[in-house]
Amino acid sequence: MARNWISPLELQTRLGNPHLVIFDTQFNLMNPALGRELYFEGHLPGAYFLDINEDLSIPVLEHGGRHPLPEVSTLVSKLERCGVTNASEIVVYDDMGGMYAGRLWWLLKYLGFDNVKLLDGGLHAWLEAGFEMTAEVPEARAGKFIPKVRPELLATLEEVQAAVGDGKTRLLDARASERYRGDKETVDPVAGHIPGAENYPFTDNLENGRFKPLEQLSKRFEGVDDRAILYCGSGVTAAHNALVLDELGVQPKLYAGSWSDWITYPQNGIETGDKK
Repeated sequence: MARNWISPLELQTRLGNPHLVIFDTQFNLMNPALGRELYFEGHLPGAYFLDINEDLSIPVLEHGGRHPLPEVSTLVSKLERCGVTNASEIVVYDDMGGMYAGRLWWLLKYLGFDNVKLLDGGLHAWLEAGFEMTAEVPEARAGKFIPKVRPELLATLEEVQAAVGDGKTRLLDARASERYRGDKETVDPVAGHIPGAENYPFTDNLENGRFKPLEQLSKRFEGVDDRAILYCGSGVTAAHNALVLDELGVQPKLYAGSWSDWITYPQNGIETGDKK
């Protein structure tokens, strides 16, 4: 049984557990309001909604990328209002194979909370299993969560700059290959990738929307160790790779600002095409 993801059947058997807290993180980058609308139309029983932009990020600044990390105290307060305590069991999900739910999984790990799993296959798998959704919004609950922040999970800009060309630190870019190569950039104003970075699209962790067998994932990330630094466009989908690597016993760092932060510094190099 995986530590970091849970099947719909496993989760269904846990419903009603007083320690269980479920979070819906549906989101659409091109239509940010859609995720909340979909949540109100239907979600897993008892699930609370957290928005990537409004809850799991702070407003965009000059630097820090498109999804700067939220303030710890503010995020903790939001979690507590959903009943989160240090003894909770948390399950996170979305409708995109964990593309967005991985952000919350990583943030909870960053806050020192380990008992969190991602729903394998997300909302689609839940429905395929024949389980019901509800439009009922759960009431606020009183929780008390004391975080133990793990700064060692974060890579600073300076660490990423030092990693470029050092021959030791692998930089893993989780974006789609066409964005990595700079062939097509639909989100950020500059195309390309951090010099020396390798392309590890987070979508290749999945098959038919669910995680591939661990044997395949282990082979995929063979040679990646704790020195690796993960990034993507804005620090969201790179968390998906972090989740898989954590499952494999590897604890890389996440460059939270990612490509959208990197390009705000004129001195930073840019590469296009496949890895040289």
